[in-house]
Amino acid sequence: MPRLITDKLCPVRAKRERRKEARPGELIQAALELFVEKGFAATRSEEVAARAGVSKGTLFLYFQSKEDLLRAVITENLAGRFPEWNEEFEAFEGSTADMLRYCTHVWWERVGATPVSGLTKLMLSEGNNFPELAAFYQREVVMPGQALMRRILRRGIERGEFIAVEVDYAIHAVLAPMIFLFLVRHNASWIEEGLALDPQTYIATQTEIVIRGLSRNPPPLPHGT
Repeated sequence: MPRLITDKLCPVRAKRERRKEARPGELIQAALELFVEKGFAATRSEEVAARAGVSKGTLFLYFQSKEDLLRAVITENLAGRFPEWNEEFEAFEGSTADMLRYCTHVWWERVGATPVSGLTKLMLSEGNNFPELAAFYQREVVMPGQALMRRILRRGIERGEFIAVEVDYAIHAVLAPMIFLFLVRHNASWIEEGLALDPQTYIATQTEIVIRGLSRNPPPLPHGT
């Protein structure tokens, strides 16, 4: 092949290679959107492929089944991020109360305010019908999330900032309001007509209630409370 033609084709070939490398991420993003919009059972593989702009056959080159695709969605958006979040725990230098505030605020920004929060509702509503996927989510997301929250609360107890409590139960005082907010975000009919929840205000309020309940020396209430 003449060199001139080869040079002209190189950019095309390079573009195709980049597109091929990006394809798994595009399929995962399309699957996340559809699973949250329609549910896992109701979403067909060809719909995911179409939204990602590829054929159904191409999808199965990367993921052997729709179940594998959901596992990849969970890993990419939640399970695979716990090493990063645990590193943030190790590097945090402030008080445990400030750590808890930071944790809940960032959790909302990175998960709750994104389509990823819909995975919680998805697993709660469809997990019984897909026990292997539910077990995967429990093992890869729920348990590491609870473990990280235990580390935070134990840090506060060990530093004398928090009162001694049953940590395995206390973690749910933090996690339950977050789960409720996720469910509300993806099921507006749960909220009475005319009642609006501002997520940031809701999270800040719930976090301060937990901090005051745990603190040996509760901080003063904000002015005007």
